[in-house]
Amino acid sequence: MRKKALKNQIKVYRAKNDWTQEELAHRVSVTRKTINTIENGKFVPSTYLALKIAKVFGASVEDIFQIDDA
Repeated sequence: MRKKALKNQIKVYRAKNDWTQEELAHRVSVTRKTINTIENGKFVPSTYLALKIAKVFGASVEDIFQIDDA
């Protein structure tokens, strides 16, 4: 059985808003490194952080994060 991964659209939404990782990190009160590791799929954010990220983008959590069933 393969391990499921969490895909995300953070980079896409950052580009739409013309935000750097640092700007997004500041808006959700985390470090740039945290945003980088989430964006690259190395770290799964807490529910609270996922909700904060979705809120600053004006999107739903499901718009930003998806389970990769592949």
